[in-house]
Amino acid sequence: MPFVTQTSRLGVPPIPWRATSGDRHNGAVFEGFDESTVDVEGGVRLRCRVGGGGAPVVLLHGHPRTHTTWHRVAPLLRAAGHTVVCPDLRGYGQSSKPATTTDHRPYSKRAMAADVLALMRRLGHERFAVVGHDRGSYVAMRLALDAPQAVSHLAVLDSVPIGEALARADARFAAAWWHWFFFAQPDKPEQAILADPDAWYGGDAERMGADNHADYRRAIHDPATVTAMLEDYRAGLGVDRAADDADRAAGRRIACPTLILWSTCDDLEQLYGDVLAVWRPWTTDLRGGPIDSGHHMAEDAPDELAKQISAFLTVGAA
Repeated sequence: MPFVTQTSRLGVPPIPWRATSGDRHNGAVFEGFDESTVDVEGGVRLRCRVGGGGAPVVLLHGHPRTHTTWHRVAPLLRAAGHTVVCPDLRGYGQSSKPATTTDHRPYSKRAMAADVLALMRRLGHERFAVVGHDRGSYVAMRLALDAPQAVSHLAVLDSVPIGEALARADARFAAAWWHWFFFAQPDKPEQAILADPDAWYGGDAERMGADNHADYRRAIHDPATVTAMLEDYRAGLGVDRAADDADRAAGRRIACPTLILWSTCDDLEQLYGDVLAVWRPWTTDLRGGPIDSGHHMAEDAPDELAKQISAFLTVGAA
């Protein structure tokens, strides 16, 4: 059975997929957006799409997706009056894949967050909202903690902090999220995935959108991208957890308004019960709730997701 499916890791049945107004963009993914590659820092280049005008928001994808996972949401936020920036994170898609080190620090969420900060500054945005899904949510959280002056709003989709997840890990977590520990091993994950990436990861062109699905398949069939995506997980169990633990010990909290959304067909509620209670010690201004969706909510429930993000971005606005 492939690791990434449209159902929960705990086997909750998927909701029926519903075509939405966002699907009018399937024929021309990111209509009204410009695609470019931007130099950030340390020789890293990020592929991104940018469109719209108004208050900026950057959307960060998860594993094993690329920025095209947002193709149904980004146009809706653009239409709502935002400048929308969608990058491939370092290591993912067509962005740079720097050489790693024994501690995997080049793929830390701190390094990825610094990329995003530099990208937004290159695009002329000193202060912006950040939305992150899955692995991208850890980058978004790290950006809000490391550069509070830059982040106006933080939205986190389908996750709790890495440090919290590992501190609370039990047998049920290990059974459901076994891939965290497998992906951290040397060599064997690459061998398993690259033997048949489509069987490992799954994915459906109709559900994802044809262009998004094609972009995703290019990524998962590229050995360099697969290794870089695994480095993200290897960093997660070491330097990323250490960064979270240091922040908790120091009492650091996210200073901006924070929105936490989780999908009804994923497993956060089964694992943690009150998801907001997990986030409360990390935040100063917290809200959120579930979305009727599979894990890849930007693809499964784009209208509802865009509606909730757009409403949230008005919090505190003059």
